[in-house]
Amino acid sequence: MRVIVTGATGFVGYALAAALVGAGHDVAALTRSKRELPANVRRVEAELLDAPRVAAAMKAERPDAVCHLAALVRVRDSRADPVGYWRTNVGGTLALLEALVAQDEPVRLVAASTCAVYGEDVPQPITEAQVPQPTNPYGSTKLAADRAIADVTATGAIGAVSLRAFNIAGGIGGHADPDTSRLIPKIVAVARGEAPELTVNGDGSAVRDYLHVADMADAFLRALEACEPGTWKAYNVGSGNRSTIADVIAAAEEVIGRPLPVRHNPPADEPKVLLADPSLAEKELGWRPERSDLRQIVRDAYNAVTRRDSVSE
Repeated sequence: MRVIVTGATGFVGYALAAALVGAGHDVAALTRSKRELPANVRRVEAELLDAPRVAAAMKAERPDAVCHLAALVRVRDSRADPVGYWRTNVGGTLALLEALVAQDEPVRLVAASTCAVYGEDVPQPITEAQVPQPTNPYGSTKLAADRAIADVTATGAIGAVSLRAFNIAGGIGGHADPDTSRLIPKIVAVARGEAPELTVNGDGSAVRDYLHVADMADAFLRALEACEPGTWKAYNVGSGNRSTIADVIAAAEEVIGRPLPVRHNPPADEPKVLLADPSLAEKELGWRPERSDLRQIVRDAYNAVTRRDSVSE
């Protein structure tokens, strides 16, 4: 298939673009960024909020499918800048949908969504039957994007899947998550001496669901095959594994081979548990989180940064 990826220079987008090439697809990145792309991925320069430019790019590329990952994704930042999040996450999705509707044939669309659409005080593990009730602008904007995609899909102009991700980490090649506001990238920075210590809110007993970025990329590939014109569906994409913050730190210390300096802050106002039930994706997409052992995630994140630096020297 001819596949366009938005957000292909980001952490997950890069892994996905590389996986698509590896699966034999013709891949183009719709991006305004000049950052590196995987080998054999063409760069199509466009600002996603520039609807005429996006429409022109889609008309020229004539894709069979689009993987939409370009978005703002930080919960705390969304509270400080809700307008920016609505403009980017919803406005960008609408510009893309407008361009897809204008195509001659129905296009497959797989969109990156988030568990933040469900809210915080909900039964765990979270299934797709949970009624969405987001508690921050990030979750609200991603839910709005999901609903816009579903409404356009109902016209028959596209077939779409939204993948609601939990905590994605790990690394491929020389590419890992650079966002040290997240736990595992910060652990890597501390282990490499690039940050003085790891700060933990509370006692480290909060439970999270960590998924390897390669497993997330595989979920996109499988979802592409499942898209059908006129049909939209959402799937939770997580490992289903319960990992406390303390578990992650212990796994990292085992992988790295030494203790890490940790400072505990007062508990934060955040969910005690966020855990996926991925059984629907496993049943209907034939997907399995095969690389999401916690130690492998940490090891691959650490090795990806080490490899990146050795290549750049």
